[in-house]
Formats: sequence, structure tokens, C-alpha cells
Amino acid sequence: MDTHDTTRKFRLGTRRSPLAIAQAEETRERLIRAHGLDAAHIEIVAVTASGDRIQDRALADIGGKALWTKELDAWLADGAIDFAVHSAKDVETLRPDEFTIGAILPREDVRDVLVGAQSIAALPQGAIVGTSAPRRAAQLLHARPDCRVITFRGNVATRLAKLAAGEADATFLALAGLNRLGETGTGHPLAAEDWLPAPAQAAIMVECRADDAQTRAFLSAIDDTPSRAQVLAERALLAGLGGNCHSPIAVLTRNEGEALVMRAALYSPDGAEHVTGEARFAANDPAGPAALAADLLARAVPAITVHFTGPTP
Repeated sequence: MDTHDTTRKFRLGTRRSPLAIAQAEETRERLIRAHGLDAAHIEIVAVTASGDRIQDRALADIGGKALWTKELDAWLADGAIDFAVHSAKDVETLRPDEFTIGAILPREDVRDVLVGAQSIAALPQGAIVGTSAPRRAAQLLHARPDCRVITFRGNVATRLAKLAAGEADATFLALAGLNRLGETGTGHPLAAEDWLPAPAQAAIMVECRADDAQTRAFLSAIDDTPSRAQVLAERALLAGLGGNCHSPIAVLTRNEGEALVMRAALYSPDGAEHVTGEARFAANDPAGPAALAADLLARAVPAITVHFTGPTP
């Protein structure tokens, strides 16, 4: 059993969506096992995030990734919760200095799933595909410019219901989310080497206050070193690109011994233009992803670079 203060109870903050709750419960279960505690030591406190309340517009049009984090950030800052559980891909690249990443859980399957057809090639001519992700839209239109993209937002059940109602011929979901919800067997996974995932896709991030040493020590027991290295590298790539919710970027990172191999692609939103690159660098070396970002931007056409601001000073 761990030597931390076993009398302290911790409050875990999460969004209220079914997937967020599943991720919070996974985090609590891992902490319980790591420290030999019972569930009563960790209380799950749920908030309805702005991103969950506003379902009729694309995320990029209503405030970006902060819509997933701002309520939990406020709770964390004022001590209402001890740590917050997020989907890592939904967390803004630049975070307040008062917060730190206490743990990255073992990364789930990074692949996207296509629902409505067996493959991108199998989509019918002129298919209508629902997605609110610029990356998915751009990759689809790059491969199938005959298709038409419409905005699809909402949780997994909402998007599947829209598909069943005939609002689109197909849609995309993250395999990790389906697995965490127990929705295995839904749709057709797309090979990650051909259809690159979103930065930090399939990773659960746990944030706490940087000055809370006890909580940091508590969370460190469930931190997965290879997953943390991948996620931090992909976030460093984003920082080097100056990307935002409007920026179509896809990336796949794999661990090779002490090194990481990262393959990334940038697209114009209509998919007509793209640039790809690959780099190998030491884990936990942010200069590697930054150099790849600079290389991609140097080779990209204006239709791509207009959606990226470059590295933040």
C-alpha cells in the first residue's frame, strides 16, 4: 500500500457526459487499485460543461476547446475539486501556470471509426458525412472530394441517433470512446497509419494544482510514462504550429525504445492541399516536435499556413 495520507478524501472533477463519467470512473478505479483504497476516498463531482450545453454549432465557432475545461478550471482553481479528468485532446495547448498534468493514463486505441460504410473508399458517390472535426473533414475531402461534410455535434448516442435518422450517410467516432462506453463492434476502425488521429486522441489527462504536492504524489501512481511522452510530444507539436480548433492537423506517434517517432499531416480545410512529415526524437524532448512543426509550416502552401500562427513566443 502507498504511504500517502489514507485519511484524506479527494474530489475528482469531471464533465457530466457519459464518456466523461466513464473516464472519471476509470481514473478512480486506477487510483483505488494503485493505493489500496476503497471508492469512498474519491468523490466524483460532475459539471455540465459549456461544450455539452451548446450542441448546434461547431466547437471552433463558439469558443474552442476552453468550452470543455473552463468550468472545471474554475472549480480546480478555487479548491472545490482536487483534480480534474479530461479527454487530453480537448485540453487547450496553453494552460494556466497554476495547473499541472498529474497523470496521463495508459492510452487507448487511437484509431477513428467510420460508421455507415466499411471504408472511406466504400462511401457512396457524393455521400453526406457528418462531423464537426476539421481534421476529419479535411482528411475525408482529401481522399474523397466528391463527399459533402455537414456539422455533427453531440455525444456518441446523439451522433448515432442523427445517423439513424438519415441526417447523413456516415459519421466518425473515436474508437477509444466507444471502447470506454462498452460500445464495441460499432462501425469500422480506420488504420491509423492511413487515417492519422487527432493530437492526444484516446488519452485521459488528469490535472491538479501545481502547488498541491500531496495530490501530485497521489496521481503520480497512475501516470503512464510512454503515454505521457506521446501526449506531451503531440501537445508540443501543436504549440509549435500554433494550431487551434479551426486547424486541420493529424498526428500519429509511436514509442521506439527511448525514442518517439512522429508522423504528422496538415491540411487545408477543404482537403485540397496537404503536407506531411515524420521525425524521430528522444522522448520528453520538446525540440523534436517543434522542429517538425517548423518543417511542416515551411513546406506548406498558404491555404494551409493561414490556419496556423506558428510557435508561441
